[in-house]
Amino acid sequence: MRTLIALLALGSVAVAAVPAASNNARIIGGTVTTINQYPVMASLLLTRDFVHWRHNCGGSILNQRSILSASHCLYRRQPNVYRARLGSSFASSGGVIFNFAQFIMHPNYNSRNQDNDIAVMRTASRISYNNVIQRAYIAGPNYPLLDNERVWAAGWGVTSVDSLQHSEQLRHVQVYTINQEICRQRYAGRSRPITDNMLCSGVLDVGGRDQCQMDSGGPLFHNGVIVGVCSFGFE
Repeated sequence: MRTLIALLALGSVAVAAVPAASNNARIIGGTVTTINQYPVMASLLLTRDFVHWRHNCGGSILNQRSILSASHCLYRRQPNVYRARLGSSFASSGGVIFNFAQFIMHPNYNSRNQDNDIAVMRTASRISYNNVIQRAYIAGPNYPLLDNERVWAAGWGVTSVDSLQHSEQLRHVQVYTINQEICRQRYAGRSRPITDNMLCSGVLDVGGRDQCQMDSGGPLFHNGVIVGVCSFGFE
């Protein structure tokens, strides 16, 4: 539990810049990249029949037995319905597959408003590091992150609001941190208020670049350090 407690200060990367009609979390307006640039990335594959496995959420390697993701990806699901693909730029091929033994969701996770939407997934076997499989660096509680800082999101999520198909190749996009009070005002009256455990990112009043469905659980990077986990947003 030490890792999970250390992450409480991060909360979750929760929102897009301009509220509208969706509560999904996409790499929109980004470009393709490779696992060499983001060796901490994990594609989390979900199954409904134990035959077919499909990318559903993103994650980050914490250590040789743990992957960081979002609680809502795991909510009411058992570890055997997920696998992780590590060390590949592609969601459906390459790399190394890992099964899971345990999910540790934040004890105060709220499934209604997605507060404390963060979790640790324990792998069934040890992760071996190489040039495309590396552990992430996580921001501590005193990490200096200001408003309007450039940050990067990466994942295999859908690439447009009208698409249900995730990106096969890893993509990334540069966005900005958004002032917490401004973010609260934009989300006022919605079902998911912005709490002190959340970090807002996007391109304020512009849009066109952000995370989306199936990017959930993926990291938000500031200078190579993970400062949050993709949780939810509105278009």
